[in-house]
Amino acid sequence: MKFFAAVATLLVAAVANAQGPTWTNCATPGTTDLVINSFSVTPYPLCINQNVCASGTGTLLTDVIAPAKLAISGKFLGRVVYTDNQDLCAISAAAGLPCPIDTTHTSITACVLVKPSAPANVNVQLTVQATNGNNRVLFCQSATVTASNCA
Repeated sequence: MKFFAAVATLLVAAVANAQGPTWTNCATPGTTDLVINSFSVTPYPLCINQNVCASGTGTLLTDVIAPAKLAISGKFLGRVVYTDNQDLCAISAAAGLPCPIDTTHTSITACVLVKPSAPANVNVQLTVQATNGNNRVLFCQSATVTASNCA
């Protein structure tokens, strides 16, 4: 019986890992210019030295203007182990949606490289924060993620 319980636990963990992490809002409620309804990353687990794409849907309260920024940071045991800062307008332009992005847009997908310095096979608390060109926070999302050296 213990064997079956262990197998069932491993199966549940594998399915949960394949589905991806649960993202939560890490911004002060009511202070963002983008209300996120859903947020996800693919592929998951993240692949080191390959692109990861983040997709979000929601309600944009003000236009996204340059110089908008995307800040990604990861912590392991309370220590910063990963950082990446990107030009959000350049990323969105590469995806076919240049700044300014007006409030009629309800979804966006942005892809960035998972840097070779990303720690492999450990749970990292990852925070993804976008800041508009007017220095207001667009959104902040956080989740525990894992990166791997994929084939």
